[in-house]
Amino acid sequence: MGKKVLITGGLGFIGLALARTLVRRGMTVRLLDNLSPQIHGLDPQPELGKLLPNARVEVMPGDVCRRRDWVLALRDVTSVVHLAAETGTGQSMYRIGDYARTNVLGTALLLDVLANDRHGVTKLVLASSRSVYGEGAYHCTFCGIVYPPMRSPESLAAGRWDLLCTDCGCPVRPAATPEIANTSPASIYAATKLAQEDLVRIAANALNIPFLIFRLQNVYGEGQSLNNPYTGILSIFSNRIRQGKVIILFEDGQESRDFVHVSDVAEAMALGLLGDGGDGLTMNVGSGIPVTVDTIARSLKRHFDDSSALVMSGQYRLGDIRHNYADISVISRALGFSPQVLLEEGIGRFVRWVKTQPIAEDGLDRANRELIERGLMKA
Repeated sequence: MGKKVLITGGLGFIGLALARTLVRRGMTVRLLDNLSPQIHGLDPQPELGKLLPNARVEVMPGDVCRRRDWVLALRDVTSVVHLAAETGTGQSMYRIGDYARTNVLGTALLLDVLANDRHGVTKLVLASSRSVYGEGAYHCTFCGIVYPPMRSPESLAAGRWDLLCTDCGCPVRPAATPEIANTSPASIYAATKLAQEDLVRIAANALNIPFLIFRLQNVYGEGQSLNNPYTGILSIFSNRIRQGKVIILFEDGQESRDFVHVSDVAEAMALGLLGDGGDGLTMNVGSGIPVTVDTIARSLKRHFDDSSALVMSGQYRLGDIRHNYADISVISRALGFSPQVLLEEGIGRFVRWVKTQPIAEDGLDRANRELIERGLMKA
């Protein structure tokens, strides 16, 4: 097709999955990545080895916080998929400058180059996050769909995990969250993702560059970093199991999320790049199915043939949401997207891949201590 796509954060597991998907469709990709040790470990060579020699793949080391790297990376590309970001809700609450610099300044520099330098970019895709919503949508028997605010520290301290309707005070149950829902970031990470959305939406419209914003749910799958103790619940739990440690669940383990396999995310992005049906839209990317953290832990244990007990700790992190799952009707209509990988199949694929990898250091205890010391996590 003669099109070259720049994928920032291209050596992350979403970036690599997307690169393979696009190459299969005859496109050429350039992968910009800073090879962060927290994600890739101290030796990035195994990550680079994931890419079979392919004339359609170019790897470019670089940092989205340096304008000159953007200038070099954007040469002769027609589309940009901006995945590069600092991730991890808890960590964002005390590495505020790092998250703002990478996520917000990095995006601003991209747009600054597009506004002031000659380029051939005709489409811009931003990977945002379901975290911009805060709590998801809920259904009240008496009031219909409601959007409760974040749980208070007092409620969490008392172990009142579930939410109540803000209008009538009755219990509510989770509902699919649509893109028109209120945005209410509860972490610095979420705030930076929402800022990215605003920057892209405003600048792309002004520059007349078609754009798409994908609000990703909890993405998992083969290739996910096993080194990062701050994000990626399946990787974190897998590390614990492989080291003979028990899985410790926050709250009562019944908080729910929407888990979507990385191959489905890559397909959604490819559909957005190759057509114009989603141009100008903000779209959820998920499975549309809520799954409890307890369910994820038990499924992993089955696949690893692990018989240890789960520990319901009653611990909690300030800013954590209770429930959120996606309404995916917009992306279905606009792009014809439908997730193909069922959760149990996806977990099986993930576990088979994990078993081929070296056992990573379990940094969860250290990460939790950092949160406790800063008053962001309570027992």
